[in-house]
Amino acid sequence: MAVRPTLLVLQYDGGAYAGWQRQPATRTIQGEIEAVVARLLGRRVPVVGAGRTDAGVHAVGQAAAVQFPERWSCAEAVRAMNALLPPDIWVVAARRMAPGFNPRRDAVERTYCYRVGTDRGARSPFRGRHEWAVGPLAEGRLATAAAALPGTHSFVALSAKGPDLARHRCRVLEAQWLRREDAPGYEFWITGDRFLRHMVRFLVGLMVEIARGRRPEGDLGRLLAAADNGEASPPAPPHGLTLVGVRYPRHLYARAS
Repeated sequence: MAVRPTLLVLQYDGGAYAGWQRQPATRTIQGEIEAVVARLLGRRVPVVGAGRTDAGVHAVGQAAAVQFPERWSCAEAVRAMNALLPPDIWVVAARRMAPGFNPRRDAVERTYCYRVGTDRGARSPFRGRHEWAVGPLAEGRLATAAAALPGTHSFVALSAKGPDLARHRCRVLEAQWLRREDAPGYEFWITGDRFLRHMVRFLVGLMVEIARGRRPEGDLGRLLAAADNGEASPPAPPHGLTLVGVRYPRHLYARAS
């Protein structure tokens, strides 16, 4: 049976899951998707994600790859998977990709958004699942801190300890805080070639402390030159973070899907 790598674009609410990566006896995004693919194809097929979102982190543009039979059209695969997936996971689209496609290795850009609320309503159960209630913040301090991020830096002092730190240099293409239009608060948008474990959450945690006046304005730039994360602020909680999208070179997309 001929198969081709198929790119899945996924949305999910991560609140009920222990992150992306498959784990024994624990619900994960990867585990749920692989279970559905196994039901459809009659055998276990690995689903490889572009990144391993943490427990509680959401996505509106996660990318994953699965080897689907060529006899299935992409539209058929999307309909069949969405009919079986739980309601908090949804396949937005599917695309045929070039042979050898790897969603993690081949990604050239990833974009995340972190949402914070500055009013009392941010603690509402209807908003609190997807934003961090932080109280008043100094907007100018947020902007100054984010302005230090574009470029290639070492993020060893602004990420979790672990194997990712063996390669701790990342290139940030864009980073900015924007006022929210739906409620009082801000969104932190960041695009880079790669991200270390908990890196965005460490950045947000530090910048919020700066905007509260609890740390000097120049601390982010200083920590970009530090050798470890001993002076980092606690990372922001995971539920405010969303993986927005992953970009791939155009030549990796097959001409017909």
